[in-house]
Amino acid sequence: MEFFEFQLPNGIRIVHKNIDSPIAHCGFVLNIGTRDENKDEQGIAHFIEHTIFKGTAKRKAYHILSRLDDVGGEINAFTTREDISVYASFLTEYYDRAIELLFDIIFSSTFPEKELEKEKDVVIDEINSYKDSPSESIFDEIEEIVFKNHPIGNNILGTPKIVKTFDKAKVLHFMDETFSTDEMVFTSVGKISEKKLKSIIEKYAVHIPVKHRIRKRKAVGTYKATYVEKNMDNYQTHAIIANRAYDANNEKVTALILLNNLLGGTGMNTRLNLNIREKYGFTYNLESFYTPYSDTGIFGIYLGTDNNYVEKTLKLVLREMRMLRDKPLGILQLSKAKKQLIGQMAIGQENNSNSMLSFGKALLAFGKIESYETVIEKINAVTAEDIQQVAKEIFEPSSLTTLIYRAKS
Repeated sequence: MEFFEFQLPNGIRIVHKNIDSPIAHCGFVLNIGTRDENKDEQGIAHFIEHTIFKGTAKRKAYHILSRLDDVGGEINAFTTREDISVYASFLTEYYDRAIELLFDIIFSSTFPEKELEKEKDVVIDEINSYKDSPSESIFDEIEEIVFKNHPIGNNILGTPKIVKTFDKAKVLHFMDETFSTDEMVFTSVGKISEKKLKSIIEKYAVHIPVKHRIRKRKAVGTYKATYVEKNMDNYQTHAIIANRAYDANNEKVTALILLNNLLGGTGMNTRLNLNIREKYGFTYNLESFYTPYSDTGIFGIYLGTDNNYVEKTLKLVLREMRMLRDKPLGILQLSKAKKQLIGQMAIGQENNSNSMLSFGKALLAFGKIESYETVIEKINAVTAEDIQQVAKEIFEPSSLTTLIYRAKS
């Protein structure tokens, strides 16, 4: 896996992987997210992600949306707690068109007041739609609890009350304090030479001045496990058991990724699936997750089940966690877990759009992109004792927070 990397004089970093495909993908990953918002700005990063498509100095919203759609391409964006991604997929022959459009959106958006007013209603509808989906909203609330009193735990969409206060002045103020040319990456995967890609980017980036972040990120505070239960008008009961976990740069990240995958990852042979869902039939939805951030992380196990089975299911989940704390994996178990994760990673690399975004995020977070071979070496270096130690730390009973959306019996 070979990458071409360079940095513009204004600090923007570029990473490109050349592939033999008629379809190309490229976009920006910006080091701006929910955690950068002040209390009265909750949801503004996500709101900006929506409204950068509403007009630039030379384009109206229609022309932005049509620019790539007219040639069969597509453009999209999303916001997380720590970054905003704006990206495009298109036929390789339209590289110049896509790059010009992306630079125009990121650096020349005008945020027309009329368009902002319309988009507020769209975002509020999006917020309300999540309220109608407890299996999704519970993931947002568990982060609010685990990262209590810190913006990283706030709902990415914000609240209707705060979204209604957004205007052009607020948007531009937030951007002025958080946007930084040395904290953004332009990432690309497609069939184009290094020379040609560099030439196109320089053509549209030469006028962009250096810009440094003004607003500094606050460290996450202390954590205390808690138990929260809410009565909901749901058919199913939803629950999450969670704990704070390792940040993205922690040396134990690989062991936790491996542990998460064998416990409740995407495979049908995970411990949670085989030992609870398949064996007892208590639940259909049962999975674990691990999200690392720049200076913290969260691990959790989610389940959705009939209210009559929730206590039984939670008890079985805690049993699986206890077993991983108390007993190291056998040689065969560990070998199978490693092969499974490596195989899943290899398959995932065939999704060039996802790879393009992951390259940008890696360069932004770590300043480098690890080769596939290096990642494999790290996985193979994990020992059974490493996994057991991680389980002891992350699955410590006194550190587990529980959130339950209790359905009506």
